[in-house]
Amino acid sequence: MNALFPHAAQTEDVIVRVSVSFLPEQSELAKERWFWAYHIRVENCGDAPVQLLNRHWYITDGRGFRQEVEGEGVVGEQPMIAPGAAFDYVSGCPLTTPTGAMEGSYTMRRADGSEFEAVIPRFPLAGPAVTG
Repeated sequence: MNALFPHAAQTEDVIVRVSVSFLPEQSELAKERWFWAYHIRVENCGDAPVQLLNRHWYITDGRGFRQEVEGEGVVGEQPMIAPGAAFDYVSGCPLTTPTGAMEGSYTMRRADGSEFEAVIPRFPLAGPAVTG
């Protein structure tokens, strides 16, 4: 699993795994636009279901500019994840620099209605070398 998802963090019984890919076909280097796709897998290792309610991202570009993004669910869903199951999705991130990083958390709801923050591990965004 580590080969497919090299970035991972566990909070309670939830593991968040991330893989990231630079997308040259969606990037325009001459216009200072670099684009990455990231694949997230949220695994429920516990014995009760959990629901992903909200996302909270910190996106930092190569100049150190940090943007905060919050919202309900992911890719239009607030998935319920059964015990032993996982939820996967793919999304993307544009930057105006060839490097950066992302990290954050998901608000998760336990079966008893209580909530906790599941850590999204920090992962690098690294484009191809730029020569001038």
